[in-house]
Amino acid sequence: MTREDGTPRVSPGVYLLDRAASPQFASPILVRVIRELPDRHPPHGWTWVDCYQLDRHGDATEKRQLFVMPHGMRPVNVPPVPYAARGRPPRSRPTRADG
Repeated sequence: MTREDGTPRVSPGVYLLDRAASPQFASPILVRVIRELPDRHPPHGWTWVDCYQLDRHGDATEKRQLFVMPHGMRPVNVPPVPYAARGRPPRSRPTRADG
């Protein structure tokens, strides 16, 4: 589905955003798009989305509204990781001072 200007519409789902989606993503991020925001009037080829930024487990960490190019958004499949299957981060050990 596209808009009158030929820009594709963004469907809800999980996407990887990198520089292809916008120069602001020098480091790629993973987001779950809730909806496209059609009431805003972005320039040709761009759109606004309402989304949640996800961590490495697929959990939402921050709600955001992002200005992106739909052509650069890459849909991804991120299966949820149950809490029980998540390993605890390694604990740092205090260093021993020999002396």
